[in-house]
Formats: sequence, C-alpha cells, structure tokens
Amino acid sequence: MDFSPSPRAAEYTERMRAFLDEVVLPAEPVLDEQLAATAGEWGTRPIVRELQAEARRRRLWNLFLPGHPDGLSNLDYAPVAELSGWSPRLAPVAMNCAAPDTGNMELLHGFGTPEQQERWLEPLLEARIRSAFCMTEPDVASSDATNIATRIERDGDELVITGRKWWSTGAMNPDAQLLIVMGVTDPDAEPHRRQSMVLVPRDTPGVEIVRPLTVFGYDDRDHGGHAEVAFHGVRVPAANLLGGAGEGFAIAQARLGPGRIHHCMRALGMAERALSLAADRARSRVAFGKPLSEHGVVRQRLAAARTELEALRLLVLKTAWLMDTVGNRAARTEIQAIKIAVPTAASRIVDDVIQLFGAAGVSADAPLAEFSAGLRTLRIADGPDEVHLESLGRALLREPAAGAASASNPPLSAPPKETARPREE
Repeated sequence: MDFSPSPRAAEYTERMRAFLDEVVLPAEPVLDEQLAATAGEWGTRPIVRELQAEARRRRLWNLFLPGHPDGLSNLDYAPVAELSGWSPRLAPVAMNCAAPDTGNMELLHGFGTPEQQERWLEPLLEARIRSAFCMTEPDVASSDATNIATRIERDGDELVITGRKWWSTGAMNPDAQLLIVMGVTDPDAEPHRRQSMVLVPRDTPGVEIVRPLTVFGYDDRDHGGHAEVAFHGVRVPAANLLGGAGEGFAIAQARLGPGRIHHCMRALGMAERALSLAADRARSRVAFGKPLSEHGVVRQRLAAARTELEALRLLVLKTAWLMDTVGNRAARTEIQAIKIAVPTAASRIVDDVIQLFGAAGVSADAPLAEFSAGLRTLRIADGPDEVHLESLGRALLREPAAGAASASNPPLSAPPKETARPREE
C-alpha cells in the first residue's frame, strides 16, 4: 500500500500550510478586534475579504468541489481541509470552502438548472453572496427527516412555502441572499418521496428572520450565526424547484455526504492544533516541582491522542478515496463511521487539552473552548450519533459475515477492483 499523497495534494498542502502560518493565524486577533468593534453586525468582516483576496492570489479557492475546474478530489482535498481546521473561523471562509455554502454549491452544481446555476451558483463561487440551508424545524424531531412539516404547495406557476425552520446557519448574515428550503410537496407519497427543495431569495415577501440562536453561548457572529426563519405564505416561481418534485430527501443525502467528511477533515485539524497547544503548554508550565511534560498522565494522554488521530485520519482518507472511486452512495458506510468516530474523539482530545490548560482552557485566550463547542455540536449536526450508529449497525447486520474481516471480506467496505480508479467528471 502506498500512503503517500499525490503530487497535486502535496503541492496544495504545502501551499495551504504557508497560507495558514503566514496569513490566517496572524489574522485571528484582527478578526476578534473587528468583531468587538462591530458587535451589533452580522455581516462579513473586512479581514475576511482581505484573506479571500490573498487565497485567490495563492490559488486556494473553491478547492472542495471535485467537478469544478479549481476543485480537488476528495482525497487530495483532505489534508488541505484538515489544515483549515486549525483556524475554523477564518481559513475555510477565506478559501470559499465554508459551510453551509459548500453544501449549497454542491447542490446547485449537481441538481441546478443552467438558469439556477447562473443566478446563484456563479455568485456563490465568486463569494459575492452567501447562503443558508433551511431543513431543521423547531416543532418536530428533524433527525427523522420524514417528520418535516413545512409545506410547499403548487399554485399555478408559483410555489407557496409555509413553515418554520431553525439552525439555518449563516442566515443572520445579510450577505446570505439565497435560502434553500426543504418542505413537503406531497403528503400522500411514500415517506421518502414527500419532500422537495426550493430556492428562496432572502428578500422574498413573507420571509422572516425571527432570531439568532447560540451554541453553548457562542453566537457565531463571525460567519452569520444560526437563525430561526419563518416562511409566511412565501411565493416563488415554480422554476425555483431544485431537482424534481419528491426528490428532496435524496438531494439532502447527496448534500450531507460531502458535508460530513469535510466536517471530519476540519475536526482533525482542530484536534491537531489542540495537541500542538498542549505540547507547548506542557513544556513551558511547571506544577508540583517539574514541567507538565514530565508528568506521566500528561504524556499518556498526548500519546493516546496521537494514536487515535493517526487511526482516524486513515479512515477519513479511505472514505475520501471511496467517494472519489465509487461515489458517495457506495461510501455511505464509511461516511457514517467517520461521522460517528471523528467528532467524538476530537471533542475528547480537546477536552483533555482544556484540562491541561486549567482555567485558561475555558477562556477566550485560547481557541479550545470554541473548538469544544463546535465539536460537541457536530455530534448533533448533519445527523446525530444515534441515527448514524443505528443505520451503520443495520447495514453491517445485513452482511452475510458481519464482523468477520478478511482479505475477501474487508471491514466496512471497499470498491471493486475494476472501479478503483478516479471518476472522470
């Protein structure tokens, strides 16, 4: 087995590492200053625009989209995305690789009509606008998407949307000019054919941005927060339907697969930065007569974290390889596995580093508390752990020899040999 990155991945990884060290990390205190100076605003801060210009100059732009001329394969993108996780507030958005825009661009790229792509995809690819994804609802358990109650009804040449959404990430940002809304178009269809998706311009009459929500006290103002949004008989042209009627559930699954692996890639980066901070802290801090680095419990925790991260990185890379070679659907088992394992492990590692830092770990002087909040949230976002565990367990029990791994029956899944090559897209 050859674990070395491709020449293209190695080139982009080094380019990303330089961008992170030279530009992004030094810009973090600047972002904090600009946020403090504009406390009542939700828009994109000037430092982000400066970083975006620099990212474009360094050819670090729209790398997340494999089918786009500037995009990398999932496997080549993985180490770049991991490095962006070192600064999750700045690096992804600087490269136009931040959620929820990435998932929405993938939907428009894969399912949008030429007219929809011209109106919405092109400005998103240029970062002239931002977007939000409106799926989760406050009044139903949205971990079961068949519960979604928002109605999308046909009235002549228009679609009428009525319902309430929340956790619409980025929707507080006035630059979020597009809302992609999932709702029920046919309540009498079989459960997974009831929903559709529709493109709703933010300024459409009847769209109400109700309130911002917080994540463990963080309002995430730097990227547009998380909004509750009400749709009061909102009317849009029927041509704003994304894909076909009844395809909303399938489209959502297509969107969430890449989103989940991107989150996991960045989560590895957050854990790696936490480990780097832990090593510096352990070498410089003295407690009970000796540096923290000489205490056995500190060494053991750092060693355990390193071992776990190396194993999880290999699983993420395998998943990315499968997505490139056999597609997202065939890689569903691995996507579920990393979504279960990576946020949980990264969250535990960051928590251990917070413990090492003591009181400083829960302050804003280090990024650890914010990392902890974000990683804990990932265990709910894009499908809670329990849903993925249930689905993965059900899939494994369908196998004829579940749990009996061998050369002919590898663990999880692997592409057939005749398809183990990059897709031409």
